[in-house]
Amino acid sequence: MNSFCFEPEPGIFPYEPEPAPYPEIVPEPERRVEPDRIEEPEQVPKPTKRVAGKAKGSLEAMKEIGSTSMPEVKSNIHCLTIVGQIEGHLVLPPQNKTTKYEHVIPQLVALEQAPEVEGILIVLNTVGGDVEAGLAIAEVIASISKPTVSVVLGGGHSIGVPIAVGAQYSFIAATASMTIHPIRLNGLVIGVPQTYEYLDKMQDRVVRFVVEHSKISEEKFRELMFRTGELARDIGTVLIGREAVEVGLIDAVGGVGEAVARLKNMIEGQKKERCAPGDFIYTDAT
Repeated sequence: MNSFCFEPEPGIFPYEPEPAPYPEIVPEPERRVEPDRIEEPEQVPKPTKRVAGKAKGSLEAMKEIGSTSMPEVKSNIHCLTIVGQIEGHLVLPPQNKTTKYEHVIPQLVALEQAPEVEGILIVLNTVGGDVEAGLAIAEVIASISKPTVSVVLGGGHSIGVPIAVGAQYSFIAATASMTIHPIRLNGLVIGVPQTYEYLDKMQDRVVRFVVEHSKISEEKFRELMFRTGELARDIGTVLIGREAVEVGLIDAVGGVGEAVARLKNMIEGQKKERCAPGDFIYTDAT
């Protein structure tokens, strides 16, 4: 049996692998002992930038629908606005600014029952509209037991006249106008004598209401209603400011300030009338 002998050759044979390096041991981080925390006072967050005098909601409303938010004022006086054209049983086109009688009448009934409301301010700027709807609103205003004051700003034409005089006291701005003219119909009209009688009776209702709730006489009101030569394509009369007061249709010339002051006096007078002679009435001096 042959035996082999290998002489060791340095670097080649026998091969001795280098020992694998030991993994380095990472020392544990030193534990840092934190001192006791001192509670700092809570910092008040800085207010966000905003436009002075304008809330975010009001700016959004102004941007979207072009209106500003109304100031929240707690008052015993409610303001009822009647603007545009008074809408009756027929729905008017969407481009018309209207006051719907089915919205106003329930609101007036609610104001009559609300104990926190002691007076009603009615602001008018209307061109008239449906006769029966306007007369119904005027009848409800006249039947309210609480003090009511109306003020005509801009115009109170046609059926707006009974609404203005339906309040217990009425004002008109110096530049406001009121048009008095006969009742008219538009659309299909049946040409029979009964149609004329119906119009005549409806007109008598309006005349009777205006005469009963103002200082004008029936003869004078009908004379203004059927006057010719003043309107371009119609018969009637336009009264401006003081002219409406001089004929006895409106009580006084004034604006919102005078109307509110008059309404406050009427409220105080009604309180005194309800109290017995020996009762004490408390009034806030401020």
